[in-house]
Amino acid sequence: MKSKKNLTRFTYDTAAFQGWRLSICRAGTSFIRYFPDKKFGGEKESLVAAENALEEIKALVDNSKRVEGKLSPSTIKKAEKILTVPA
Repeated sequence: MKSKKNLTRFTYDTAAFQGWRLSICRAGTSFIRYFPDKKFGGEKESLVAAENALEEIKALVDNSKRVEGKLSPSTIKKAEKILTVPA
């Protein structure tokens, strides 16, 4: 499968990790999470989990208020919570 915007596919023969990496930057803050194939049951399942998390992060961040052009601390905590909850 090919990488998509904000989602990168890692499939290296020599590395232990195979899966998707979600990486999104908004208002000076980066959010990154890895979705390994082993944990989610395969390539397609890990992609679905990564896409769902990406949609949640985008909805939260794009609809949040900015403080001096940056994301508020509460918005950052909410986004980090979305990324730490197992899908």
